[in-house]
Amino acid sequence: MNILEVFKRLMGEHKEIALATCREGKPNVRVVNFFYDESKEGVLYFASFADNEKVEEFAQNNNVAFTTIPYEGNAHIRVKDAKVEKSKETIYDVKEGFIKKIPDYAMTIEQVGAYLVLFEIHFTEAEVTVDFEQSGSIVFNKL
Repeated sequence: MNILEVFKRLMGEHKEIALATCREGKPNVRVVNFFYDESKEGVLYFASFADNEKVEEFAQNNNVAFTTIPYEGNAHIRVKDAKVEKSKETIYDVKEGFIKKIPDYAMTIEQVGAYLVLFEIHFTEAEVTVDFEQSGSIVFNKL
């Protein structure tokens, strides 16, 4: 089993993450769509409206954690120590990746793309669980 290949497959198949933030010492979790660009190791993209509660939470504390949400089986990816930041790119810069993964996202971008802010989650390590017996970790070399 090649953990890196499983990681790439799951990041391509899974459409949502449960994103955990913290506000005033209290955890908060929500589900968001995401896109992972394999050419940018350890960077995951998602979009949000600028006035969303999570954006305010990022400003207070940019430490986050997430897990991908499997639709069947137990295979998933979990990241415990990550940082979120507003991207220098826009949703339009990465729209093809989102639309390839989630075709209905084309309508979202068309209708409200001008109001969406693109965020990046940066991480250096990910835990990959294949099933109850097979798992492993990926470590990305960040310069």
